[in-house]
Amino acid sequence: MRDILDELHTRWAAGESVALATVVATFQSAPREPGAAMMVATDGSVVGSVSGGCVEGAVYELGQEVIASKTPVLQRYGVSDDDAFTVGLTCGGILDVFVEEVSRESFPGLSAVVEAIEAERPIAVATVVAHPDPTHIGQRVIIEPGDERHTDLWSARSSDAVFEDALGLLAAGRSDTLEYGPDGERRGEGMRVFVNSFAPKPRMFVFGAIDFAAAVAKVGSFLGYRVTVCDARPVFATHSRFPAADEVVVQWPHRYLVDRVAAGAVDQRSVICVLTHDPKFDVPVLEVALRLEVAYVGAMGSRRTHDDRRARLLEAGLSEEEFARLSSPIGLDLGARTPEETAVSIAAEIIALRWGGAGERLRATDGPIHR
Repeated sequence: MRDILDELHTRWAAGESVALATVVATFQSAPREPGAAMMVATDGSVVGSVSGGCVEGAVYELGQEVIASKTPVLQRYGVSDDDAFTVGLTCGGILDVFVEEVSRESFPGLSAVVEAIEAERPIAVATVVAHPDPTHIGQRVIIEPGDERHTDLWSARSSDAVFEDALGLLAAGRSDTLEYGPDGERRGEGMRVFVNSFAPKPRMFVFGAIDFAAAVAKVGSFLGYRVTVCDARPVFATHSRFPAADEVVVQWPHRYLVDRVAAGAVDQRSVICVLTHDPKFDVPVLEVALRLEVAYVGAMGSRRTHDDRRARLLEAGLSEEEFARLSSPIGLDLGARTPEETAVSIAAEIIALRWGGAGERLRATDGPIHR
């Protein structure tokens, strides 16, 4: 939903009513993840996508109906048949899409959500997408860590259950659909609530102000990371050399990483790329990084550099288990030569580890494409 948020907020602020279609659940090889969204405006314009093109036409028509009726709809789109004009997903997946009318009247808290996202404060929106009582469908709760619990839904029991579970999803940076009984009973069924989590961007720390770092920063930003480039040498660590980075910091890498850990800016989604291939820089920062619970730690260098680095880190007190977490030499074997190609190989390794991919050519594999 982030990709359409600016346009959605602009229309909302102007007093317009639009239809917001959100993927709330996926099954099998669905093309988009929960949270993917498409906005349909009364002037016929469309922003965003829920399926990469398979069912957009049908969702567009449904959106126009929802704007007119102001009645939310939960629609399932499955596999299309041999008829080329049948609406469905040719990939074999299934999508549940919730379509609702959004306006100042129906969603008065939208501006507060946008402000929190822009300020990089974690926030989630929990929306009832199915319920035995149609009057409850479309009701929502806005959740921020540290809020005192208060009743936003029709009962304290429903509100408390949704609030507590949504905080867990928000902490993990996940959007998902939760199921309860009609009054928030945890073991019941009948009420489905979609939690759209807007956690701050995950962090990518790039240590080493070299030409490869500029390419890695660019692809990291493209993938949605908040990118920091850090180097102890002020002549190299400049904003002009790393325009894609959100921050360029002049400091010894290990000291900066320790500071960021103490500030709570490093979490399980964080990615650390050590590109200095200079032992006086990379050994101290890797000694810190490999003891952290982060998504990825990679280090650039030849196999000879890798062997030397391993000996130095083990001598510094790192265990074999901790060292085994290091991706070194960094990246997948794509035959990359240029900084840009190398950045793609690093990004490919990060993506493969995140989603459990093997890095093989899809034509050489069987089974579902999306895990």
